[in-house]
Amino acid sequence: MHIGLLGGIGPAATVTYYERIVGRVRAAGGRLEMTIVQADIDELVANGLADNRDAQARAYTKLIDQLRGAGAACAAITSIGGHFCFAETAALASLPLVSGVRPIDAHLVAGGYARVGILGTATVMRTRLYGQLVRTQAVAPAGDLAAIGRTYQDIAVAGACTDEQRAALFETGLRMVVDQGAEAIVLAGTDLGLAFDGHDPGYPVVDALDAHVALLADLALDRAALPA
Repeated sequence: MHIGLLGGIGPAATVTYYERIVGRVRAAGGRLEMTIVQADIDELVANGLADNRDAQARAYTKLIDQLRGAGAACAAITSIGGHFCFAETAALASLPLVSGVRPIDAHLVAGGYARVGILGTATVMRTRLYGQLVRTQAVAPAGDLAAIGRTYQDIAVAGACTDEQRAALFETGLRMVVDQGAEAIVLAGTDLGLAFDGHDPGYPVVDALDAHVALLADLALDRAALPA
């Protein structure tokens, strides 16, 4: 199946999606058909902060039309925070939209986690991954969610993480583990790898991107059907 990605939100996450999907398909001996279009991260951040779902959905659907024109059979948003308008986009999209949130619950259960902490945008943390974790209990940081969300968004826009930002995120995760009983911290922001990859924060970390990538690779290999 020809996979379409809405990239650019942020660029580092797009590169990670590309590399991981290519790696999985190649390891399986398959042939990958994939097209990436460029979304606007500044537009996404502005619409996300204003909860302007309809405007962002319209922006996404124009890009999805491009993917359809290129031959893609489905589309995926390469940003967990960018899923804030998933329902609105899916209702307008000219292609099936593959959620990056829905596969996470099963992924966590398979990992043996019953209670996890969430890191990501303020909306993702406040709604605990849009309320879509059914079999896993989720907790949000006890601190200022807006400030934590801004730290993450600054990293995503810059495509880089400072030592100070990394330390702040590590401490936020630690507090959820020590004070709130989280067994692991879910990186529910696709650019959080810029802070965590190659570093040991002192507690288990689950990258939400992995579940999405696994599903997209299976679709590319025709080993899975499009979710209803």
